[in-house]
Amino acid sequence: MAVVAAKPLALILTGVVLGGASASAQTAQERAWCEGEDAVTIDQRIEGCSAVIKAGREKGEKLAEAFNTRGIGYRLKGEYDRAIADYEQAIKLKPSAETYFNRGNAHLGKSRYDHAIDDYNQAIKLKPDFAAAFDNRCWARAVVGILKPALADCNQALRLMPNNPATLDSRGFVFLKMTNFDAAVSDYDAALRSDPKLAFALYGRGLARLRNDDPSGEADVAAAKAIQADIAEEYARYGMPEAR
Repeated sequence: MAVVAAKPLALILTGVVLGGASASAQTAQERAWCEGEDAVTIDQRIEGCSAVIKAGREKGEKLAEAFNTRGIGYRLKGEYDRAIADYEQAIKLKPSAETYFNRGNAHLGKSRYDHAIDDYNQAIKLKPDFAAAFDNRCWARAVVGILKPALADCNQALRLMPNNPATLDSRGFVFLKMTNFDAAVSDYDAALRSDPKLAFALYGRGLARLRNDDPSGEADVAAAKAIQADIAEEYARYGMPEAR
């Protein structure tokens, strides 16, 4: 999962790809852009889905898919309000676990954690084995300090998707907030094995080591700051200020 202003390690993103050709798009190219038949830019995806929506021929689930897909494009551009508006249209037409999940990610982008949690609740209700929704709900709950449920979410996500680095990173953060520093170091170690230059995991491991009276944490903190200069400020926004 990376969602801007939310979880630093890439959040797992899920979107619906439109299936089947539709006569509703203004041109075959625009239809293909929206349906994801070829590699396209985010702007092309938005333009194509806008054409499908504007043509007014699609109804129900197919129109919901067009709104959802355009919403994904807006969210990837950081236009969270427009993304949320599209997801809301899609949900009115045809609620789905994926659309609730996507709207939750857009709320994360606006640091609206309670709204994000509500959407992940709906996604999991509709799809009980939705690992990415458990992962992202773990993260949102961790940020606002709902730690025991956050830990349960991360554990469930790892049962569904073992050894996922994004979830290990999230759980490391939960353990850090719970002052279970050994467990935090273990999870950050595991996340860093997949990418040794993950600034968020490096910094978290450094904090955990320092708070566990392990001076090797200094090197982790320095390495994290070399990769991302504002990593300390980011952690502070999530409720973990730097303390020596």
